[in-house]
Amino acid sequence: MRVLHTSDWHLGRAFHRVDMLGAQAGFIGHLVTTVREHAVDAVVVSGDVYDRAVPPLAAVELFDDALHRLADLGVPTVMISGNHDSARRLGVGAGLIDRAGIHLRTEPAAAGTPVVLSDAHGDVAFYGLPYLEPALVKDEFEVERAGHETVLAAAMDRVRADLATRATGTRSVVLAHAFVTGGEPSDSERDITVGGVAAVPAGVFDGVDYVALGHLHGCQTLTERVRYSGSPLAYSFSEAGHRKSMWLVDLAADGSVTAERLDCPVPRPLARIRGTLEDLLADPELARHEDAWVEATLTDPVRPADPMARLAERFPHTLSLVFAPERAADDPAVSYARRLAGRGDQQIAHDFVAHVRGAGPDERESAVLREAFDAVRADDALREVAR
Repeated sequence: MRVLHTSDWHLGRAFHRVDMLGAQAGFIGHLVTTVREHAVDAVVVSGDVYDRAVPPLAAVELFDDALHRLADLGVPTVMISGNHDSARRLGVGAGLIDRAGIHLRTEPAAAGTPVVLSDAHGDVAFYGLPYLEPALVKDEFEVERAGHETVLAAAMDRVRADLATRATGTRSVVLAHAFVTGGEPSDSERDITVGGVAAVPAGVFDGVDYVALGHLHGCQTLTERVRYSGSPLAYSFSEAGHRKSMWLVDLAADGSVTAERLDCPVPRPLARIRGTLEDLLADPELARHEDAWVEATLTDPVRPADPMARLAERFPHTLSLVFAPERAADDPAVSYARRLAGRGDQQIAHDFVAHVRGAGPDERESAVLREAFDAVRADDALREVAR
């Protein structure tokens, strides 16, 4: 069976205030063409279809167009909700849409109930694990401690239990939206860490033939059977070095996997340039970036006059301007934001306690902080659903 693996469409998202709807529509057209030209048997979309819980009307219309075009091809499509989606909104009408071959899986309780498709070699069971907010699903999965690893492990137990009841030789594909150990994040993903644990081990998914991951925006191979497709478009300058693509996965009769990367259209290249303003305006090596979307980091010791206007004369698509005077790390002028770069919420809280008290929180206090962050995250998730 030939499966096209994609994720993280983020319909409705802008790029530094540039409307990306046209580029997203271009991707949908490319997706449909790829399905047709490569004789794809099934499409899987591993979450973050939309960029927010209440997407703009234009994004909903584009999604509707995508569903109609995929259904017209007669190629089954399996989708899950991600942490940016409202699972309840995305899942509206799922039972009816099922009849058109579009299978929306947004309910955690249905993790062990697959979409079963068949080819000449037998059945392939597709299990959809939507984004699992630990604090909200721990009761459903009967786990004592809310954590990504525990709830995903419980969901996978249901997958393996169902798979064990099926005919010998049934192949399996799992769709999941999570941060898995070994994956490289970028700046455009919303952090889904809980309790200070940033990722779940790939071993959680043992026992299935292919795991189609979503959430991280870079296309990545964690193992031959566990892969991220990445987002089809860049949504931050941290993705300037990404090659945006989808995975074309062939699942053989014995469950073995071969995969090929298929490139996605690039609306405009990204470039990150760094130096003094005068150097950036004069350097002939930067001519190749004059038509790119540009993030310029200025290292001038004193902020120059009208930097954006002057940069735009050479780089008309400059979207982001960063000031980073080159100073020693212990210089008091180094910004607070730079000192916090790369630290999670809980680590920042630990450091604050240590700064104020002279010693970091003990085990009991760390647990209180963890529970507080979990409660806020759960409340935020509930508010998004209720909007």
